Amino acid sequence: MQKIAILAFFVLVLPFSALNSGANAATIGDKKTHHVVIQVDTDDPATMRIALGNSLNAKKYYDSKGEKLVLEIVTYGPGITMLRSDTSPVKDQIEGVRASIPGITLSMCNNSKEVTEKREGKTIMPLPGVQVVPAGIVRVVELQEQGYSYVRP
Repeated sequence: MQKIAILAFFVLVLPFSALNSGANAATIGDKKTHHVVIQVDTDDPATMRIALGNSLNAKKYYDSKGEKLVLEIVTYGPGITMLRSDTSPVKDQIEGVRASIPGITLSMCNNSKEVTEKREGKTIMPLPGVQVVPAGIVRVVELQEQGYSYVRP
C-alpha cells in the first residue's frame, strides 16, 4: 500500500509542482502586454462611466504588476454621443482618463456618425483626439482578431 502512495506522489503530484514553479519563473521575467477593447453602443452616460472606470482599474492593476495595457474604447450607434464634442456628457471624465492612461484610443463609428448627421442635418465633430473608424463593429472584430480581449460594460 505504501508503494502505491509513493508512486501516486511521483506520478500525480510531482509533475504539477514542477510545472507550477516553472510557470512562476517564466512569469517573473516576462512582462506581459494586455490588449483590451471596450465597446460602448448606448448613449447612457452611466455605461460610459463604467467603461472609463474599467479602463482606470485595469491600468492601475497592470501598472502594479509592471505590465503594460493597450486599450481602445469603440463607440457606435447611440454610443457615439459619448465622443461628440457637442453632446458628450462625460467630456471631463474622458479627459481625466486620457491623463491617467496615455495612449488610450477612443474610436467613433463613421457609419453611425453619417446616419446621425443626416438625421440632425449638421456635421458632427468628435472630441479632440478621437479617431473616426469606418465601422465600429468592424473595428471591434478587427481588434479581437489581433488578440484583444473584449469587454462590454
